[in-house]
Amino acid sequence: MKQLQHFSHPKHPLVFNEDRIYGKDCYGCRERILGPSYSCRECWWLPIFHHKSCAELPLGLLHHPLHPLHPLILFYEGTDHPEGELSNCEVCKERRWQYCYFCYRCNFKLHIKCGSLAPTTEAPEVHHHQLTPYWKWMTFTCDLCGKEDKGMPYVCTSCGFGIHTRCTNFPGTLKVVRHNHPLNLIHSLELHQSNSQLCQLCFLKLDINYGLYYCSKCDFAAHLDCAIARRNIEDINLLELKEEESTESKAMLENVDSKLDQSFDSEICKVIKTTMGEGGTKIATEIKHFSHEHHLKLTDEEVPNNKICDGCGRAILTPSFYRCVESNCSFFLHIFCAKLPKIKRHPLHQHPLTLTYRPGFWCEACAQRCNGLVYYCERCIFVLDVKCSLISNTLTHACHEHPLFLSITNYDQKCSICGTERYQVFRCTTCEFVLDFKCATLPQTAWYNQHEHPFTLCYTPEDKSGEYYCDICEEERDSNNGSTTVKVAVILLIPNLFLGNTQISKETYIVAFYFETLNLNLIVKTTLNDTNDLSMCPM
Repeated sequence: MKQLQHFSHPKHPLVFNEDRIYGKDCYGCRERILGPSYSCRECWWLPIFHHKSCAELPLGLLHHPLHPLHPLILFYEGTDHPEGELSNCEVCKERRWQYCYFCYRCNFKLHIKCGSLAPTTEAPEVHHHQLTPYWKWMTFTCDLCGKEDKGMPYVCTSCGFGIHTRCTNFPGTLKVVRHNHPLNLIHSLELHQSNSQLCQLCFLKLDINYGLYYCSKCDFAAHLDCAIARRNIEDINLLELKEEESTESKAMLENVDSKLDQSFDSEICKVIKTTMGEGGTKIATEIKHFSHEHHLKLTDEEVPNNKICDGCGRAILTPSFYRCVESNCSFFLHIFCAKLPKIKRHPLHQHPLTLTYRPGFWCEACAQRCNGLVYYCERCIFVLDVKCSLISNTLTHACHEHPLFLSITNYDQKCSICGTERYQVFRCTTCEFVLDFKCATLPQTAWYNQHEHPFTLCYTPEDKSGEYYCDICEEERDSNNGSTTVKVAVILLIPNLFLGNTQISKETYIVAFYFETLNLNLIVKTTLNDTNDLSMCPM
């Protein structure tokens, strides 16, 4: 195992990682790592990751072409120094909190990226000619990514091609979670006669005149930054990725796929008793589920009000469900939840997720605190609740007339309903409508303990009088939002409290209110517990 003692982290050696690491920033230059790296495996909670080249920089330089008179010493720009002692970098004229080479005699400073450009470099995956650094800090547009930025470009003296230093590290081929084939780096879609106009990872517009990742078999295209984002890229060695997967990878995928089909009589759920149903179909009347200590029996009795499934945390609305055989134990389970597969793949994560039971967790998709069954990646501590795990790449929702597509970006996107900003949302490609997981999974039916009939999720007030009053607080609500005027009746408190991060509890009273949005009116359900805290209500 290759190790390195580094001045930035004297407590432990930095260990070499030969495989590509994605989604980490280099501690030395603050740029994204797209290849082999060094890291501290003892201090896993600290961001001590380095590019291989940054970690192996010499501690001193003699006769640098930009300062040949004195030696330059490597140090970290974030080190405390008296005010005004340090000058800006002689090339970029900035301070950027990264490793620098410094002359203590002349107060001369060079950022490592400004002072250690190779005389020439070959990046065959992004350009077929040799590239040479242009030793001048300037504003330019990169011919690969199309972004305007300040820096010292690498240029091709043969054809005038100019590129960011960081863009020379883009891999020629990679694999993303949401596509079955490898994607190849190309410089323009026009040469491929493609019909793609949208990135298939964020569903925002592509600039077809610049570089992107592309599958010619499926006409699947993605932005460069979207494809290499840690949330999208497959966690596999991509140095020598080929069109055909290895035998080992195929065996692993087949093993996962077989577990996806598991339901009754698996390690998740053991069938104890069965009966014959219509058409000779076997019906499991008693089971042993891994999430509960007692046996569960199939019940066809009338559903008691406010009974919550201990698996998904939503209301039980169907006449058939499982309940604990012990009379003093109030454990309930939807039939659907009893059949959930043990292992599941989801486009929000690059590893298979395993079904487990947790008393309390934060869902990565909807950012809500929940109880019950959860899909979990132990390696990444990634948590996905049941309701969010059921939504995949596309969504048809009653709140919007057009289909919605899963959009994952490196920045937050604002939900058109609640205004919450999340990096993973559902986006309409026809208009600018955005829906987050939290609003996409709002329950369709609501109960209020002082009303005998259920409330139903709807999007338009049915009262034609134009006046809307809350049946609990009797307050009239009138919302003016730009060119759209919406009058809503709020039945309970403030919508943001309903959408707050509080834990689902079974010991609750179920209430409902109209949800005020920019141009939609939603009747939603929430719960009120003994401490008067609002939490998200099960369906």
